[in-house]
Amino acid sequence: MMAIPFIVVANCKDEIKYYQSVFGGEIDILRKQGEAVFNADLHVAGATLKFADTQAAKPAMKGDYVRVFLKIETEEAFRRIYAQLAAEGIINSEAYEAPFNGLLAIVTDRNRVCWVLSYYRT
Repeated sequence: MMAIPFIVVANCKDEIKYYQSVFGGEIDILRKQGEAVFNADLHVAGATLKFADTQAAKPAMKGDYVRVFLKIETEEAFRRIYAQLAAEGIINSEAYEAPFNGLLAIVTDRNRVCWVLSYYRT
């Protein structure tokens, strides 16, 4: 079994590019109709984030029910991703030194997706 984040956003065409600017990686458009993108994957460093447009997924409401946990490989990448998500989002928990010898932060981005960011020092 594998768990893969499935994120629903308004305007998947633009938002998938936004997340690519934050995380890097390659976009794979899975389903589109005309100019509208209904489903897309973002492949980043061996992980996949799945996206769907609200027109395709038809969510009942936006909510803080699921959080996406990211284990980030370097402190530099952690700080860059944190800053980019926080720039247009809400900082739920400032970046701090966690008891596991690393950094932790919680940020809700501009699409109300809540990200738990972590960096583990070796």
